[in-house]
Amino acid sequence: MNHHDGPDRGHQRPEGVSDETIEALGSLSKALETTERARGHLYEFHQLTGGADLELDRAVDLLRKAGHSAWADRVQHEIVGRNVIPGHWTFQIIEEYNGTYYEPFKEVERQAVAELADGRDHLYEAEMKEARRSKGHPDHTARP
Repeated sequence: MNHHDGPDRGHQRPEGVSDETIEALGSLSKALETTERARGHLYEFHQLTGGADLELDRAVDLLRKAGHSAWADRVQHEIVGRNVIPGHWTFQIIEEYNGTYYEPFKEVERQAVAELADGRDHLYEAEMKEARRSKGHPDHTARP
């Protein structure tokens, strides 16, 4: 067998690491990936809310031009720049999420991989790739 026909060293299971450990680290990684997606939705929420708030400037201006100054004043006073939850704009929600949940989660996952798998990431996926690829097929190579 060609010595390049398998995963590189960084994606090979260290000696003595059990199937259960590989599966557990894969599950931990999958949970972190889901958290990454949730965090992305927070940024989308942040950008959409910010865009809506900026669009309110146009709405206020158009209400004034249409002769509805009382409504323009109400929108300006009650909605423009309003907190989305008490005391928070969306950027503050993201900061709290990052510091309270996301960063600690990333650190724990990184430390688990470092301690339990010699720092080798994505071993579960690398072994799945190895089991599922068709050896010898040009589009199923183990490495770039």
